[in-house]
Amino acid sequence: MNLNQKLEDIYFMMSAKKRVVGIALITAIAVMGDSMLFVVLPIYWQDFGLRALWQIGVLLSINRFIRLPINPLVGMFYQKFQLRTGVLIALGLTVLTTMSYGILQHFWLLVLMRALWGVAWSLLRLGGYLTVIDVANDQSRGQYVGLYNGLWGIGGLVGMLAGGLLVDQTSILFVTSLFGALGVLAIPAVWFLVPVSRRTDQEDNKETSTISKSKWVSKYVVMVLVTGVAMGFIVFGLFASTLSPLIERVYMNEWNLLQMTIGAATLAGIVQAIRWGWDPFVAPLIGKWLDASKTMLRILLIPLFGGGLLFIVLGNLQSLFILLIALLIFQLLSTMFVTTTDTLAASAAAQTDRVKIITAHTIVVDIGAALGPLISFIIIEFYSLTTVYYIAGMLLILLGVGWLYFYKRHI
Repeated sequence: MNLNQKLEDIYFMMSAKKRVVGIALITAIAVMGDSMLFVVLPIYWQDFGLRALWQIGVLLSINRFIRLPINPLVGMFYQKFQLRTGVLIALGLTVLTTMSYGILQHFWLLVLMRALWGVAWSLLRLGGYLTVIDVANDQSRGQYVGLYNGLWGIGGLVGMLAGGLLVDQTSILFVTSLFGALGVLAIPAVWFLVPVSRRTDQEDNKETSTISKSKWVSKYVVMVLVTGVAMGFIVFGLFASTLSPLIERVYMNEWNLLQMTIGAATLAGIVQAIRWGWDPFVAPLIGKWLDASKTMLRILLIPLFGGGLLFIVLGNLQSLFILLIALLIFQLLSTMFVTTTDTLAASAAAQTDRVKIITAHTIVVDIGAALGPLISFIIIEFYSLTTVYYIAGMLLILLGVGWLYFYKRHI
C-alpha cells in the first residue's frame, strides 16, 4: 500500500464534520494575511514602500479584480487536476504572498503579490467548497457549507484583530512572517484533510447543460444585482479599507493597556472583529425575520436609509467615543444589509435560473468589493475621507429611493 493510499484511508475514516472543520481551518489560516492588510496598510502604507494614497486602493483591490477572469480557469483546473494539488498550490502561494508583504518595498512587486493572492484565494475557495461537496449529502450539505463559511471567517477575525494589535506592538515583518509560518505548518494537514481527487459526476454535467435558456434577466433581478454591487462596494470594499484612517483621524492620544499601545489599527481590528464574532448569531436571527416578513423590502430599507444617514454622520464625527458607537451601529446595519441582499438573490434564483443568478450575484459583489478601496483612495488622494463617506451615504440613500420607486411601479 503506497503513501497516497494510506492517506486516503485515513481521510475516509475521519468523520465528515472533522473533514469540513479541517479544510475550513486551513482556509482560515490562509486569509489572515489578507485580512491584516485591510487594517494595517491604510495606516502604515509608507512602511510598505508606497508613495501615494491611491496605491493603497490598488493593492486592496487587485486581488479581487484578478478573481473575475481567473475563476472560470480555476474551475477548468479542477476538472483536470487533483483537488489536493489545487489546495497545495493555493497554500504555497499564500505563504509566498503573505511573507512578501513584510519584505518587498516596491509598489509593483506588491501588486504582483496581491494578484497571486487572488489566484490563491480562487483555488482555495473553490477547493474548499469541492471538499465540502465531496463529504456532504443532501441532508448535511447546507449545514456543512454554513460550518465551513463560519469557521474560515475566524481567520478574517484573527487577521484583523491580532494583525492590527501585533503590528502596533512589533513590526510588519514580524506579523507577516508569523502568518506565513502558520501557512507552512498548515501544508502537511492538506494530505490528511483534502482528498486526492474529486469524483466527476457526469449526470450533473448533463443536467447543467440542459438548464432552461429562457430569459432570466428581469427588472427585479437587475435591482437585486445593483444592490449586490452596492453591498460589496460599501461593506466589503469602502468601509473595510477606510475604517483605520477614519479612526486615526480622531484618535489623537493612543491608549495603553497592560503596557501595550492600542493604536488605530488595533481599534479598527476590534471593530471589525466584533462583527465577525456576532455574525454567526445575529445573521440567522435576521434571516428568520426576513422569512416571517411579508416583504423583504421593508427590512432592506433599514440599512439603506439608516446606513446612508449614518455614513454622512461618520464623515463629520470628531469624538472617538461617539465614532466607535456609530461604527458598531453600522456594523449591525451591515450584517442586516449583507443578509438581506443574499436572501434577495436566493429568492430571485429560486424563481428562475439558479446557476446564472447566483453566479451573477457573486460576480457583482466581487466587482463592488474590488472597486470600493480603489475609488475610495482615489477620492481621498484628491479630496478627503469625509467626501468618501458623503458619497457612500448618498449612494445608499439613492438605492433606497430606487427600491421604493421600483416597488410602487412593479409590485
